Amino acid sequence: MTQATGNSAPETVAAEAAGILQSALRDGSETLDDARTAALLALTGLQRAPAVPAGAIEFALRAHTTREFGLVLSAGLGGLDAELDPADFARDRAAVHAAVELTDGADFLERFRHTLAYRRIALLAARAGRPLPDAALAAGFDAVLAIARGARPDAPQAGAVLQELRLDCAYDGEAIRVTAARASVGAPPVQRVARPIHKIDRLLHPQRIGIIGVSANGMNFGRIILRNLLGSGCPPERLCIIRAGGGEIDGVGCIENVGAIEGKLDLLIVAVAADAVYPLVDEILESNTVEAVMLIPGGLGETAKSREPAAALAAKINAAHARGDGGPVFLGANCLGVVSHPGAYDSWFIPLERLPKPQKRAQRDAVMLSQSGAFMITRLSQNPWLDPRYMIAMGNQTDLTHGDLLSWFAEREEVHSIGIYVEGFKDLDGLAFARAVRRAVLGGKQVVVYKSGRSTAGQGGVMGHTASIAGDPVLFASVLQQAGAIVTDNVEAFDDLFYMAGTLHAKQIGGNRLGAASGAGFEAVSAADSIDGETFSMRMGTLGAATVARIEEILVEKKLAALVEVRNPLDMNPGADDDAHVRITEAMIADDDIDAVVVGLDPTAPMVRGLEQSKLRPGYDISDPAGTVHILPPLVERCAKPIVAVVDGGRLYDAMAAAMMDRGVCVFRNVARGTRALVRYVEARLDAERIRKHFGER
Repeated sequence: MTQATGNSAPETVAAEAAGILQSALRDGSETLDDARTAALLALTGLQRAPAVPAGAIEFALRAHTTREFGLVLSAGLGGLDAELDPADFARDRAAVHAAVELTDGADFLERFRHTLAYRRIALLAARAGRPLPDAALAAGFDAVLAIARGARPDAPQAGAVLQELRLDCAYDGEAIRVTAARASVGAPPVQRVARPIHKIDRLLHPQRIGIIGVSANGMNFGRIILRNLLGSGCPPERLCIIRAGGGEIDGVGCIENVGAIEGKLDLLIVAVAADAVYPLVDEILESNTVEAVMLIPGGLGETAKSREPAAALAAKINAAHARGDGGPVFLGANCLGVVSHPGAYDSWFIPLERLPKPQKRAQRDAVMLSQSGAFMITRLSQNPWLDPRYMIAMGNQTDLTHGDLLSWFAEREEVHSIGIYVEGFKDLDGLAFARAVRRAVLGGKQVVVYKSGRSTAGQGGVMGHTASIAGDPVLFASVLQQAGAIVTDNVEAFDDLFYMAGTLHAKQIGGNRLGAASGAGFEAVSAADSIDGETFSMRMGTLGAATVARIEEILVEKKLAALVEVRNPLDMNPGADDDAHVRITEAMIADDDIDAVVVGLDPTAPMVRGLEQSKLRPGYDISDPAGTVHILPPLVERCAKPIVAVVDGGRLYDAMAAAMMDRGVCVFRNVARGTRALVRYVEARLDAERIRKHFGER
């Protein structure tokens, strides 16, 4: 989108702004003087006011350089309110943020509407009897974006970087005016050499795999990895062990050293002590015999003593990327490993007997990326229906980063949903990550991100775990949500949303109108009580006359008509059987005023076939073809709209829930949790559709 900015085109504004900043930098001034600041302000076309008008609404508009995301546009509370802690506000209320290159004025205005500042502006405009100043706000955002784009820290030929341009603004019911402005500039940062991310294909689909650090006598990490490789179906002829003395271990042959490798290895798994990694990496880089390396050891950069040598190691790897074919890519260090179903290998150092890998889905289309291997293991252990196509533990990002891996997966047509655990980004890699999120969303994918390190103590733990810098969690969430990701700082919410992304990806999200039904009255009410989110709400749809008549016929047939009044949410009575639950769900989901249905399946009700085996009524259980386990999945499969089923019961009903999940039904064990997840999911899908319409045609 190209718009006029002030009286000039955005390209002209960017060039003039860059010239102003470069002149300040040449003069040795990091803070712009009044004349240069006034010149920048003039480029915006915004009016200047000497003071805040009486009764005006103050708000702050800011373009500022961040370590992770480069230049970010922010807007939100101004005046005294700007001094309040953003963490004290609900999501997007204090301020909203976006990576400069991933937004424009109209798009950013959509985000700004969530803030308290905009709500106050809207109230003042209404009180003054004037239209909303949306056009002026969007033009102001576009103007600041144009200035910022001329001086990004990631620009290849940037002569100067805009550190900050802050405009204190006020709306007095008539116009938006700038009451104060300040700006600062800095030198462009030194950037890392681009990693040859096409070699991620070798990491995930290797034909030849080498392992170093395998014990011939004990069960160390290297030996466990070897056993897991063999146990996951990787044949011995694809493997070699690098170990002096020759021979073989577990049927896999050994070679003396890296230099003795014939041809090239696609992947070398390094499971030696941390101190041995440094000379080994030198040998790997010099030999040019390996395409991808997996560094398992911890202690490389996570402790004060190791940070300097780990930084030197990263610098060597980075320098190698500038030569020849870019050298090998490195995953880790402090890395659990990789499970690649298409690559037919498992290199985790957790014995298979401690974490059986589920194989419940014939067609896997999800990916899980995690800085913490334990996070990935526990999520998979507790949620076996996630069953991703690839599971990659990244460790401390000595080389390959979040941005690299997501950039690669964003282009994979066979991948539909990506779940990611982030502790922190390398410098400017948050921007690469946000770009990859946007590409993934434009390609129809869903990206669910869990961010840790919200507290001061948590940020310290992040540094000690994977040598990452956690960053501002509020800014992190806002920037990535604007890019199109579903972001959460709650583990349970991550589980729910990643699971929902996998089960509902193919479903159409037409709007926010919900239908809810259950034979347990509290569930129907609880679903209705759970439709309000922080920045988005669903509403209970109005059932059409034809739908009401259809449900009434079912109730008459089931002899429940005298007990039930048809409404939404619907309490269909504990006497409703499996057939009634499914047919009423079908009636609701077919209604034009319903976009999704949450149905409580009442496993404890005597008329529902919810038990794995019934002693009182043999055969009246989940094995019965007339039971919900068998008749609901075909409805879910053929229906274009999403259906969320709830099995609220204890262990007696695990089998019922599992059987439906195995058949592709989105099942939750608590109606409020399932509805809240659906609200977040619908919000994200609708926002993704808005992003595709706004940016996808450019």
